[in-house]
Amino acid sequence: VQADGTDGNCVTFVLHDEDHTLGNSLRYMVMKNPDVEFCGYCITHPSESKINFRIQTRGSLPAVEPFRKGLNDLMGVCQHVLNTFEVRLFPEQL
Repeated sequence: VQADGTDGNCVTFVLHDEDHTLGNSLRYMVMKNPDVEFCGYCITHPSESKINFRIQTRGSLPAVEPFRKGLNDLMGVCQHVLNTFEVRLFPEQL
């Protein structure tokens, strides 16, 4: 992850080896934060596997905070889905 931007509340993160799978899911999680004014991403080019992920926050909140929270929240959702799947698939192991 590389961060670009002189203003701490408006930053573009460059995520290498990622695509719409992470970009759209992470955008959804970050936009749930009421302190985020704008969040979006774009694929730089179809032949490149990287995305530019931009966050702009209200006030003095650094953009890295909702970015980190969004990643952690997304990991929590994925873990919940995995646990639910495993319970349904392998109920005898519990």
